[in-house]
Amino acid sequence: MTLALLILVPLVAGLASWGLDRWSHRAARWIALIALGLDLSLAITWWVQSRRLPPMRASTWIAELNVPWIDPLGIRFHLGLDGLSLMLTLLTALLAIVAVVASWTEIDRDIGLFHLMLLWVIAGITGVFLSLDLFLFYFFWELMLVPMYFLIGLWGHERRIYAAIKFFLFTQISGLLMLAAIVALVFVHHRATGITTFDYGDLIGTPLAPETALWLLLGFAIAFAVKLPVVPFHTWLPDAHTEAPTAGSIVLAGLLLKTGAYGILRFAWPLFPQAASALTPVAMTLGVVGVLYGAVLAFGQTDVKRLVAYTSVSHMGFVVMGAFAGTDLALQGAILQILCHGLGTGALFALVGALQERTHTRDFDRLGGLWAAAPRLGGMTLFFALAAMGLPGLGNFLAEFFVLAGSYRAFPAATAVASIGFVVSTVYALWLVQAVFYGREREPHRIVDLKRREMVTMSGLVLLLVWLGLNPQPCMDAVRPVVTKLLQTPLYGGIRIDSVRGTR
Repeated sequence: MTLALLILVPLVAGLASWGLDRWSHRAARWIALIALGLDLSLAITWWVQSRRLPPMRASTWIAELNVPWIDPLGIRFHLGLDGLSLMLTLLTALLAIVAVVASWTEIDRDIGLFHLMLLWVIAGITGVFLSLDLFLFYFFWELMLVPMYFLIGLWGHERRIYAAIKFFLFTQISGLLMLAAIVALVFVHHRATGITTFDYGDLIGTPLAPETALWLLLGFAIAFAVKLPVVPFHTWLPDAHTEAPTAGSIVLAGLLLKTGAYGILRFAWPLFPQAASALTPVAMTLGVVGVLYGAVLAFGQTDVKRLVAYTSVSHMGFVVMGAFAGTDLALQGAILQILCHGLGTGALFALVGALQERTHTRDFDRLGGLWAAAPRLGGMTLFFALAAMGLPGLGNFLAEFFVLAGSYRAFPAATAVASIGFVVSTVYALWLVQAVFYGREREPHRIVDLKRREMVTMSGLVLLLVWLGLNPQPCMDAVRPVVTKLLQTPLYGGIRIDSVRGTR
């Protein structure tokens, strides 16, 4: 039942925070923080236990909960935890804590309702990473949508209503396409076996005609591409990031985007291997376009938040490349990029939120010369900007290097073009620091430096990125069974792969 607690704790804590807000704003915040700390403790406990499992046991589900839910339709409350979902659950709990801390003084109205929405988004994201029933997966997929809509629409900035509606329309329409594909897959499976089920394990291997498999995959793929986001489905992201409160931006960049990447690895390849193989050239092309397009547009922004938002488009392009390259090294790089991008970009949005709270602007033309007044804020921004550009020794560099090295075996031309993204990322990362913290002071700002609470959370993220850059092996060991299993999928990446060496 521990798996259910990972979802239930934030759901209940959200209601408690909402109720307690009538008597104490401080209590509402602390309830949210304690609940997320409990979730993080549970996830860490599972990780410690998983490292003690024998190799044969580690290759299956670390933990599983499978009970009836809607029996006439073959729907079950089926949760499962393996190395991939474990790493993402850890990331979810950790960044949720960062989001609460970043909102400690920023949110000053409807505090209980705010934490209700935030915790329910976290519950939905955790449910997505744990669900092994496709109907349950879709339920949690949609559960993320509604509270995030309210987070943007109620606590966002100037154009929050426009951004919230745009976010809702993109994600809701693509989600409905996925629901249609899920129902169609269940019908096809019933026709072939006489069994009605939404269970992930039962639906793998369902006999599908090539055309049917392609159409069903597109239903899933569009939903995942919108969430990642993949160019050209990305246009909701800059607006949502720019107008969202700091916590909303942290959750969007650090967690919500990862559900799309998770969906590709968990569902797209195992359920539709031949159709996914056929789409590999298109996916690799879109990944390369995303890497370059996001990096170039990031450099062209005049709003600090929009700059960081477009870096996500670029970094998620590496994830798409790694997921479809078809090699062991590229796949490990994609998973490591998911983790490192969540930590690094989540931290950048927290810092940009702190900057906006202090200066009341995100406009580069109104900022500058802030290093002397806020050296801790400047130093932390410099570190995470260097992480975003892929500084050697940090996890982001290792992740992108793995993706490029692994992709080069199968797609040398695409990899060579994508490597230009390294150069452009250096330009926008250094421009961010130069424009905000160096040069002349364009407007007078009486700015307070990062406080102890903020420094503790940022320092923790710094240590994690350094650790992942110098010693990623514990995380790679955790996801190794998932990587090996995915590499054994027929025609993974469109070519036959040696699962150990990652060669043709």
